[in-house]
Amino acid sequence: MKLMSLTLTTLLALSWSVANAEIEVWKDYKPSEEVYSITTIKVDSNMGEVYLEGIMGSWVSSMEIEKNLGHVQNYAIYTSDLPASGDFNMILVVTFANTADLAPSKAKYQKMMAAMTKKKADESTEYARKNYPSIRTITGEYLFRKIEILE
Repeated sequence: MKLMSLTLTTLLALSWSVANAEIEVWKDYKPSEEVYSITTIKVDSNMGEVYLEGIMGSWVSSMEIEKNLGHVQNYAIYTSDLPASGDFNMILVVTFANTADLAPSKAKYQKMMAAMTKKKADESTEYARKNYPSIRTITGEYLFRKIEILE
């Protein structure tokens, strides 16, 4: 009983000290305007290049259009040197200038569809629907901001 009470007291003290941190946003650090949309993917063993080939004709080509239209700042693909370990082995990252760029926009959608032919969009969707479920699993989607430590 005494051990449980000591453990509870210690946990409460730790949580109080974390809650009362002496670091302040905009004074000690600031979050970036940029927002990073990150998707983690588990690609099946020996399917990394097959998946890359597929997304080069779908995700990469659409990201190039979005970048050229100014809808996104940048995009990147990261792959693990140890593809068989962990919950994911590939990361897709899209950098947006700010949170507002994430909002739905009819005008942006129409510009994107005008830049990508309907045939290409249909082919890309069909390829993804047919092939991706058998070679990969999306394990997470996140929105991150870079933190800059101020001096």
